[in-house]
Amino acid sequence: MIARHDAAGIWIAGQPHPGSVVVPWIGAIRPWPPQRFDALTQAHFDQLLELGPELVIFGSGAALRFVAPPLLRGLVERSIGFEVMGSAAACRTFNVLVSERRSVVAALLPESTPF
Repeated sequence: MIARHDAAGIWIAGQPHPGSVVVPWIGAIRPWPPQRFDALTQAHFDQLLELGPELVIFGSGAALRFVAPPLLRGLVERSIGFEVMGSAAACRTFNVLVSERRSVVAALLPESTPF
């Protein structure tokens, strides 16, 4: 479960994870290469496929920004759901879905992500 998010990063199990992170419903939290919204590529989203989620929650930082559809091709081809929201809302939504035992992955840009 994600405990909190702030300027220091995403806090899980008492530890801050600065920068962008991938948080799976099971397994290790890992850094995620894109640190800015405009750095996102299809390869970044394709990395999430190996985790086998039924749903990906994308936290776009402090502001809600939608991902260009071509970047999601791999997820769409495998019928994996994809939701976009600000990172704060993504953290809350991830926690609810994990409590429901859903196989969800949160891909989160930091709150301070510049445009």
